[in-house]
Amino acid sequence: MVNVSVETREQTEERLRRVLAAADVVVHEGDWCFRETPLSAPPILSPETLAVVRDTESWSALVPVTGDATDVERFGLFSFHFPSGLDNSGFVGWLATHLKRSLGTGVFVVCGSNRDRGGIYDYWGCPADVLSEAVAAVDNLRLET
Repeated sequence: MVNVSVETREQTEERLRRVLAAADVVVHEGDWCFRETPLSAPPILSPETLAVVRDTESWSALVPVTGDATDVERFGLFSFHFPSGLDNSGFVGWLATHLKRSLGTGVFVVCGSNRDRGGIYDYWGCPADVLSEAVAAVDNLRLET
């Protein structure tokens, strides 16, 4: 169990840089998209499906782009698995703000949990054409720690 910190902005920056440096980072191959289906027809899960969410009208599955699909928004993906026992509170807002400032684009984040690998993990999506710049920005933050 991790307790959420109360800290100054500088302490938060230092802590989250340590969290980033300790995280297992993976850049996922290919382009990804959200495939939508009506609420009455949940998506069929496959090993390629990374996440499924829904609202009151439809399901949305995060899956690889297949074929020459032109009807979807394409995203590049990278992910973080965090070591057990680290306080990663505030990580999403901190890194999303950094990426927005440095790249000029926003990101989406889908979180999950796998207790066998330390707990919380994040999938981060950005426009496919800026994936290399997003990964470089993350790598630079990791090197500065």
